[in-house]
Amino acid sequence: MSISLRIHAEEYLAMRRSLGFKLTSFGKLLLDFIGYLEQQNAPVITTELAVVWARATPRSTSEIRWARRMMVARIFARHMHVFDPATEVSAPDILSHHYCRVTPHLYTPGQVAALLEATNSLQPALRCHTYATFLALLSVSGLRTGEACRLNDADIDVENGMLLVKDSKFGKSRDVPIHETTLAALQAYARERDRLRTTTTTTAFFISGRGTRLHVTNLSSTFTRLRELAGIHSMPGSRQARLHDFRHSFSTGTLLDWYRSGEDVQAKLPLLSAYLGHADPKSTYWYLSGAPELMELAANRITGLIGGTCDD
Repeated sequence: MSISLRIHAEEYLAMRRSLGFKLTSFGKLLLDFIGYLEQQNAPVITTELAVVWARATPRSTSEIRWARRMMVARIFARHMHVFDPATEVSAPDILSHHYCRVTPHLYTPGQVAALLEATNSLQPALRCHTYATFLALLSVSGLRTGEACRLNDADIDVENGMLLVKDSKFGKSRDVPIHETTLAALQAYARERDRLRTTTTTTAFFISGRGTRLHVTNLSSTFTRLRELAGIHSMPGSRQARLHDFRHSFSTGTLLDWYRSGEDVQAKLPLLSAYLGHADPKSTYWYLSGAPELMELAANRITGLIGGTCDD
């Protein structure tokens, strides 16, 4: 084969990214796989080499991790098989692992209030105001954490009551309508932020105590502290509540409200998908299994429809 596997891999990643896929972890793993093949002087992908690489995790024996690495090798092998029929595409049952999504934590109004109260412990005052407004926005908008961090002043459309979310997942942008009370809270934060800030070198809307953009990688430790102060603890064996669970809580709460008010949830689900920035409604369906009450309401709705049909 005249073109190296590395060149094929780089072209493959460039093609997928041009379609809107970020492929951050996938890209790193794929290039690591290519590096391993180069060390083995392998001109073509084989199942044996893919398995050995996938299991080459000295600090971990996690079958889930092995399965994810094997998936990367398998997907690229399928791509390479078009160019080189000698490429071996591993069978789906080799290092397979069925991923089960962990049930999210659904915040109650009381827990949200406790988290906001806990932000009063943060210093300096700018940091307190930033986290209080940031968490409140996540709870009422369903934004991804990174989307909220990337907001700039110019992305707050005061006249139309919109947030402009730019270059999010799959490279998409969208307008997110917000309630007038949310807009008022954001404006109040901006005024207090500008009063307290010591620098104006950033266009970011949410800024840290140092005056720099609030960054998603720096949120975890602060949120862990706030969660402890708020007294939010998970059940034994369950994952601790996360920032991303605000998005689950917003989505589940919206669906619950629709069911309780007798709305046609099936017809309105695409609206929620668009609001959340999902690629299609099937990505939103998972929220139906996020809360027992929601599952019960959905089941009752289905039972009522079936019963009505039979009576006719």
